[in-house]
Amino acid sequence: MHGSPTPPAFDGTLSTISVDSMVEIKRSDLGSQDALAASGSSEGSSDDSKYRLIYSKSKVYVNPTAYARDNIPGFVALVKKEAAQPVYLLAWIPESLLNEKGPTEWDKFVKVEEHAYTSDEDEDAVLIDLPVQRPESYAFSVPLTSIYSLIVNPPSLSSWYGSIAINLISGSTLPTLHFHDDESRSFTMPAKSPIEPRPMSYPPPPSESGPKSSTWGGEDLLAKLKSYCHILRSCLQSNLYLIDPSREDIETHSTPLFADDAVDDILAQSSYANSHSPIPAHRRPRPLSTASGSYSERSSILHKSLSPVSSSSAAASPARMALLQSFSHITRHAAHAAQQILSHPLAKPIVPHLPDPVKSLVNANGDLEWGSWVEKGGVGEFESARVYLARWARIVAEEGERARLREAQALPAGTSDLAEEDSSLGIFELLQSATNLPRPKSSRDPKHPLNEKTWRSWFDPEGTPKVRKEEMRREIFRKGIEPSIRKEVWPFLLGVHDWTSDSAKRAQDWEGKREKYRFLKDEWWGVPEVFERPDVIEERHRIDVDCRRTDRSQPLFAQTAPSAEDTENEKGMHMRYSTISPQLGDIGAQAPTNEHIERLASILLTYNFYEKELGYVQGMSDLCAPIYVVMGGDEEMTFWCFVQVMERMKHNFLRDQSGMKKQLSTLQQLISVMDPELYRHFEKTDGLNLFFCFRWILISFKREFPFDDVLRLWEVLWTDYYSTQFVLFVALAVLESHRDVILRYLVEFDEILKYCNELSMSIELDSTLAQAEVLFLSFSQLVADIDRKEAESASSAKNLRQRRAGSVSAAPADTSAPSKRAIISDDLRELLKAGQ
Repeated sequence: MHGSPTPPAFDGTLSTISVDSMVEIKRSDLGSQDALAASGSSEGSSDDSKYRLIYSKSKVYVNPTAYARDNIPGFVALVKKEAAQPVYLLAWIPESLLNEKGPTEWDKFVKVEEHAYTSDEDEDAVLIDLPVQRPESYAFSVPLTSIYSLIVNPPSLSSWYGSIAINLISGSTLPTLHFHDDESRSFTMPAKSPIEPRPMSYPPPPSESGPKSSTWGGEDLLAKLKSYCHILRSCLQSNLYLIDPSREDIETHSTPLFADDAVDDILAQSSYANSHSPIPAHRRPRPLSTASGSYSERSSILHKSLSPVSSSSAAASPARMALLQSFSHITRHAAHAAQQILSHPLAKPIVPHLPDPVKSLVNANGDLEWGSWVEKGGVGEFESARVYLARWARIVAEEGERARLREAQALPAGTSDLAEEDSSLGIFELLQSATNLPRPKSSRDPKHPLNEKTWRSWFDPEGTPKVRKEEMRREIFRKGIEPSIRKEVWPFLLGVHDWTSDSAKRAQDWEGKREKYRFLKDEWWGVPEVFERPDVIEERHRIDVDCRRTDRSQPLFAQTAPSAEDTENEKGMHMRYSTISPQLGDIGAQAPTNEHIERLASILLTYNFYEKELGYVQGMSDLCAPIYVVMGGDEEMTFWCFVQVMERMKHNFLRDQSGMKKQLSTLQQLISVMDPELYRHFEKTDGLNLFFCFRWILISFKREFPFDDVLRLWEVLWTDYYSTQFVLFVALAVLESHRDVILRYLVEFDEILKYCNELSMSIELDSTLAQAEVLFLSFSQLVADIDRKEAESASSAKNLRQRRAGSVSAAPADTSAPSKRAIISDDLRELLKAGQ
């Protein structure tokens, strides 16, 4: 190398040194005055102690370890160093370093973040001092010219937060930045853009005005970087962004060698399209399009090499077939050569930096088989063989379980109890030999649900209940409710009717609730100035679309013929043609409506006015529709039952998803305590976020069971007999029922997600609830056993200290208690709280 190193760039622990455009990361002990020095600068004047801050974003984390407690929050910033040739630097500064400079320096970063979209770089310049260095800091600052590429991973089902990894020209990689947008000021502070008037039409037109906001912090940063450098998104790897790419990089990453539709068109002309193939017919390449200019608008090299095909040349000529076969041989030999080179041990260090399509050639055994090549090329979307195998194993296991049930029913009476218990719960050993606790038994008896005779016997002649509320909840949890009396029982179970009141008091209270519902509905029903407000139009449209596609297999919602309009009542006429949509046809939705769908939508729109802070959120129609069916179309009773359900589940629909995050986190902890092996498997497969359980918990398994089973499940959950969060034990029971299949066959997160989604409508409810009950009782025993041992340990340690004051022998007893106490967190202990 030529030249001498220039002053290093800012980093507490990591610093950048430029040597002829090469930047390396190294540990250094720099003074604070060198903290943000740009690479490539040979000057060290006092003016360099101040830099112009032109962009800032808070709550951008660096994760030094896999544990969330070690995450370091900070600011990502763009800094400009004034010079004849200005130098722009990308920096990450931890909050701890800014705190050392005091509130003034912190306020500068906050100010720039809040005015990111309104202030120009040359207006209201913000100059920052250099923060004091700390050795444990992961801070960095590098010139944009020293950055080679960015790996951008947006938020997805497998990660709550998006991230950006920064690769330098030298080949080094800076700490990955994780954007916690739910904490960042730029995403949480209210928008300041003025509200422009919108036309009062239905359905509401898409917004064409207003600021174009970013969907996440990384996208916002990329948009800002584009003002100071050229950014090219690679065609070879969708999440790779090149910074100021060279001519060779542009040629390599801007034009793909071939596109998926080009491969389809070639195969459609070849003999392969009509040959016998293991690929199903619906997955084979589509026929060639005869549209004019079909190739002229395509950008891949392979497309450009193909000449337009006229409709008269349906059969491929021998010359064309020979050309395609030659191309096939070239491709195969090139792939084979690449495979041999990249599989060599000396090539191992560079493999992680290669694009995904090239990585796929590494360690392939022998020639690439046709089916594998087709799948990787996008011609066929083959599902993972492991998912098929897992599904087959599940079917076999379920069939074996049914056979065991039949055998148990045929056993003599003397042995039937034990056999029935084992067959209904299967092999269910969660409390291992380490804890000598007895195995709990399920108390459920779903074959004898609560009937009308028993229900009537619970009330005296004045309608006052003769049994305690706890007993009512216990019986419903154990047995369920006969469908014929659900309409009467559910209002008591949900708390619409006070359990301790008599008939007269309940009737009086109910009349008050009916009046309140009519008052709420009159806020919008027949009031055009409210009904046609832009914000109400948006809510109407969302509710309309959701209601038209919810539970359409139910008789009440399956009707499509509208009822006759009420021409005598002006208010009624208004409701008939515009309760939610302008007409009773297909306007603004996917399917025809009817009277009951309109009523369901009216209930949800009224709830939007009742719960103004939360409003309507997608998924609420799934919770309201079954209640409407059970109540036989009673609008007022459906509304108040739905209100009570939402009081239980409101946290599921918070905009920031904090309620769902907390529940999934609690379920994760529960799995770690009850089934450590399954927890470790999820950890290996990046499945600890438990997104495959998200839909289960969000709407209480509404889409996982048949409609009648959903009603039975919900009334069990509403009892809160064991726990107000019993749905988490139901989710754990489903996972435990399939744990062997998951552990044996599913080794990728996507496979687990696909497998769990396909469990819908195949889960047996009664055995799942029995397993959930046993799981809860096992968990309760485990917590009690841990608490008992902790109390004994603390008591013995106290006695030991009293007998041997000052002796070090008491120390081991003191240190053992905290380690066991940490196993059961406060979130887990909340699972033991039953309803009041």
